[in-house]
Amino acid sequence: MNGTDSAIQFILNCTWDALPAEVQRQSRRCLLDLLGALIAGAQTPVARLMADLAQAQYAGDEATVLAGGGRVSAIGAALANGFAANALDIDDGYRPIKGHPGVTVLPPLLAATERRGSLAGAEFLATLVMGYEIAIRAGLIRHATSTTYHSSGSWGAIAGAAVAGRVLGFDAATLRRALGAAEYHAPIAPMTKGIDTPNMGKDSTGWGCMVGVAAALMAARGFTGVEPLFSESPQPAWIAGLGSVYEILNLYFKPYACCRWAQPGIAGALEIAGRARLAPADVASIRVYAFEATTTLSRAHPRDTEEAQYNLSYPIAAALLDGEVGPRQVLPPRLFDADVLALADRVEAVVEPAYEAAFPAKAYAHVEVTLRDGRRLVSGRKGAQWQPPAAPPSDAELEAKFRWLVEPLLGAARAGEIIGFVAELEHAGDARRLIDLCVVRE
Repeated sequence: MNGTDSAIQFILNCTWDALPAEVQRQSRRCLLDLLGALIAGAQTPVARLMADLAQAQYAGDEATVLAGGGRVSAIGAALANGFAANALDIDDGYRPIKGHPGVTVLPPLLAATERRGSLAGAEFLATLVMGYEIAIRAGLIRHATSTTYHSSGSWGAIAGAAVAGRVLGFDAATLRRALGAAEYHAPIAPMTKGIDTPNMGKDSTGWGCMVGVAAALMAARGFTGVEPLFSESPQPAWIAGLGSVYEILNLYFKPYACCRWAQPGIAGALEIAGRARLAPADVASIRVYAFEATTTLSRAHPRDTEEAQYNLSYPIAAALLDGEVGPRQVLPPRLFDADVLALADRVEAVVEPAYEAAFPAKAYAHVEVTLRDGRRLVSGRKGAQWQPPAAPPSDAELEAKFRWLVEPLLGAARAGEIIGFVAELEHAGDARRLIDLCVVRE
């Protein structure tokens, strides 16, 4: 039995009842957080654009696009929802693969669930956990066997095929073909190029989700694929740990709608904002001391949502003035606010040698604001928030984040209904009710 054989056995045999209690709990936490990112992402320009494209080019009545509620093919829904889920860059991640496993798993799971016709809640959650574990292993192997920093869609497509194949009832041979087809057709997107030029492609999660579902449907018709990358794992323990080592427990969650590299500095700015209410006229300069990667983020005025997220100066200024960095800050009209932009022009970035030495194992920054009257306000050293194992978010914090993202779009009552449904999902006879609850209509 090679690595792919072992991976396929895990894909087919991962069951809800066999999962440890802490993994079951984490699955519900991850699902709620992913739904918050997807629902809030539905209001972004890229989500609306892709919803329209799916309606025009992926006609069908198999699955739902959450941005607007349109019905399209399963491939089209995975594409559109995959872009929406990562649109605000506020979804979970796994540091060793430098990417976002959750958003490569949930959109294919939603699409395959609807295409199948129904799926019990416990099976939905078990498949979600399986998808995370497969995505993370695929990402580890992809990065260990390539010198290129690949986007999440490049390895996430393989997890999307695994999820879709399991939900659609594939046998081992068909699943193997699906995994190979997804790997071969996945977007091999160099992530640093997307950071240097922020764009709607983001982490290629939308395209990866589409490829995952398409590869599964191709395999079901007999399409053949390459031998999946699990047979090439340079660390046998990565595959051997499937079913006993659950990396879903080691995810980080994101409290702010922007690149992870900027988040320690945002935490510092928010600490200062909590101590002093600042007006732009009060501030002479702002210095962010951080690891080198942070200093490479743009400090130009953002022209769109994507540029606001892959930026340092803009979210720091927004944090100081608004006390938050969420959808409101990275969408118009706040995106073009003169006060925020004027304050952003006063932000400088300085490489702090101690922080650079600690990176990438640790991500640190601190912020120093010099006022025009000569006073200096200095934050403490901040790490990226909600990072395991030291400081994962509590259930209450994740619920508060979900409400913060979702209530402006769906209202408090429906947000509460979603929270309640997720909490009891393993007892639900059909998970599709969740999709109906999460549609964001115009």
